Amino acid sequence: MTMDSKQWKKKIKKATETVGTYQESFDEVINTLADLLAERDRVYDKYIEEGAEPLVLVTSDRGQENMRDNPLLTTWRSINRDVLQYWRDLGLTPAGLKKIMDDSMKQPEASALDKVLEKLEGKK
Repeated sequence: MTMDSKQWKKKIKKATETVGTYQESFDEVINTLADLLAERDRVYDKYIEEGAEPLVLVTSDRGQENMRDNPLLTTWRSINRDVLQYWRDLGLTPAGLKKIMDDSMKQPEASALDKVLEKLEGKK
């Protein structure tokens, strides 16, 4: 199903809220991801409209005909790779969610001042 950027934004925001990773500061990342996904959908639609051929015949400047990867399919794959990184960063893949959850459970390292105070308290 093809969706526009606005529809993708709603879907992504809802997904991040569902897994508990949504933060308002992520809105720009969500907007970028939504735009990429909408573009990916447009490229895929054009690929389907043009016959969904994974290989196309290309004529070189010397007149030689060669089969090459369909540029639309290549673009679609490239966008998919980019999108996957955004999904991970937002915690919308199992590995991305695990990393976010593991990072949020870590105790922050004590500052130098905290370490000195701890030593002083121990001497009392």
